[in-house]
Amino acid sequence: MIPHDQPLAIGSLLFEGIDQIDLTGPFEVFGRLPNSTVRLYSPDGAPVRDVRGLRLVPDGAIAEAPQLDVLHVPGGAGQEALMRNEAVLGWLRDQAAGARMVFSVCTGALILGAAGLLRGRRATTYWSAVDLLPHFGATPVDERVVIDGDWVFAAGVTAGIDGALRLAAILRGEETARAIQLMMQYAPEPPFDSGSPHTALPETVAAVRAASAVLIARREATARAIAHEFGIVTGA
Repeated sequence: MIPHDQPLAIGSLLFEGIDQIDLTGPFEVFGRLPNSTVRLYSPDGAPVRDVRGLRLVPDGAIAEAPQLDVLHVPGGAGQEALMRNEAVLGWLRDQAAGARMVFSVCTGALILGAAGLLRGRRATTYWSAVDLLPHFGATPVDERVVIDGDWVFAAGVTAGIDGALRLAAILRGEETARAIQLMMQYAPEPPFDSGSPHTALPETVAAVRAASAVLIARREATARAIAHEFGIVTGA
């Protein structure tokens, strides 16, 4: 735990096609942490729209960000466009090297993988992409939140809230994290047992996979190409 009298600078990567819950779910947690600031940084400082069209305005460009204590990397369909963006990947490498904690949500893990930062790590990501993690040198773990040293990985979308609460406990103590959970009244009671491919009906899983087939194929092709460049042999 970091003493409350030590300020924390938390920064989130913002990009076109982000899934806003990957950003705003954790933001709801981080914004309640004592003696902390939370700022959003897009590649060029320009506003973006999330994958559903919600307009989001950053605090600045990534080049303007100070060294962050917590680096937060969300995901979303727009993640694919960043996999070859060296300005973003270089920024992630620099920030991760000096951060106290790195936190990814959903396919944000793939962006970190493209930056070469997942080698040797246990990680998770969105359920339809978790099998791509070995292409980046990571060991996939089929759990909602995975903690590997000073890195925290959350699976898809809403799992970012769970991961952020786990991270809050690491940063400011379990009592603080419990209080934040209560302030948020975070006590989910989902109406259906479809929140995981392990519990959803097979036809539901098939329909979601079919609807995302083009993006899934593109992600796999990119991951395989990067694995080849990294010299990583996965056997798959």
